[in-house]
Amino acid sequence: MSDEQSVLYSVDVQLSAPVEPTEVTDRVAETITELFPSADVETHGDRVVGETHDVEQFREQLFEQRILDTARKEFLRNSTEEGFSFDLKKQAAYVGKVNFSVGSPDELGDLHVEVTVREPDVESFISYLAPKTEGGEPVEADE
Repeated sequence: MSDEQSVLYSVDVQLSAPVEPTEVTDRVAETITELFPSADVETHGDRVVGETHDVEQFREQLFEQRILDTARKEFLRNSTEEGFSFDLKKQAAYVGKVNFSVGSPDELGDLHVEVTVREPDVESFISYLAPKTEGGEPVEADE
């Protein structure tokens, strides 16, 4: 069995994005489901919220876009003992792309992602989601 198949994790992912008056609620909901297809999404007033336990599509997108180092830095920068959080640009997420929002929020607001890690520990999960790279290629941790 390869390391890839033996990775087991238990996470709670909370997703939240504002719906601005100029936006269509269903489209904002799609910003969540494009990157987290298994998320249960609901509308609460002027916000769309979602919850999922599956990060595989999001992880695949990080690999495909070759932004593992950027993602890893962003996750570690906002990590605690319980998990980590980050913000994504809604327009990019709507088309299934990961674009981290740093600095001031986008005029339409950002997709806020809060990850609570139950298994394994936070650092190990971040290493699974966005492994360290050398020359743009993921490197396996031997430890």
